[in-house]
Amino acid sequence: MPRPKASPKVLEDVQKQTLEPARETARAATQAGTALPGKKKSVKARAPKKETDKVKKARALEILSRLERLYPDAQTELEHENPFELLVATVLSAQATDVSVNLATPALFTAYPDAHALGEADLENVENLIRKIGFHRTKAKNLIRLSQLLVERHSGVVPDDFEAILALPGAGRKTANVVLSNAFGRPAIAVDTHVGRLSRRMGLSENTDPDKVEVDIEALFPVDKWVFTHNALIFHGRRVCAARKPLCLECTLREVCPQVGVLE
Repeated sequence: MPRPKASPKVLEDVQKQTLEPARETARAATQAGTALPGKKKSVKARAPKKETDKVKKARALEILSRLERLYPDAQTELEHENPFELLVATVLSAQATDVSVNLATPALFTAYPDAHALGEADLENVENLIRKIGFHRTKAKNLIRLSQLLVERHSGVVPDDFEAILALPGAGRKTANVVLSNAFGRPAIAVDTHVGRLSRRMGLSENTDPDKVEVDIEALFPVDKWVFTHNALIFHGRRVCAARKPLCLECTLREVCPQVGVLE
């Protein structure tokens, strides 16, 4: 027997009962700012906020104050006992973690304790000692040549001079700033991955070029706090403000940080 057809009135009532709850759900979701069931909420990164230089400077000083309370003893985590060891460790740390560098340098410094010894080292031996560090072959060549130039130009001593360090193989602007600030107490802010990322996320710089970031943030912090600022930002980047999953809800800087680039 053929199934009887529903009357137009019945069909209209069924359609209304089906659609109305869905409409109510959509209205509620819109008002609450949440995603609809079965649909993903659109995600966007936070944009930089407009602020005057005066306001930005005041905010930077508050960030500094909170960093001082968080990390009062912040200093480089590259293990070293003298400027030569810090120079070598910093060259090795390019595109590598401080942990991996600290695992390799004790044996390296035992075998080659100064520029004279490392300058006369066998390349293959140096490569083997640092083989677990990224780009170890290139870095081994740079370290040997760097040591030779230290002997030739500076009697084997690391110079307290930015341009002189910058002229050494494998030593860029960041390396020179790290060595001068941590080994000689010279005011400088070395911009590495962490410092650059946090500077942009905190709205202290919109630049991606490390040299420009350096100029931006040095203008915001007192000169006598530059060394601390560099090390404290690295501490915070490693412990709280990670690249992919920053712990913004747990961060004591959240009230003074615009969280630029963080997904809303």
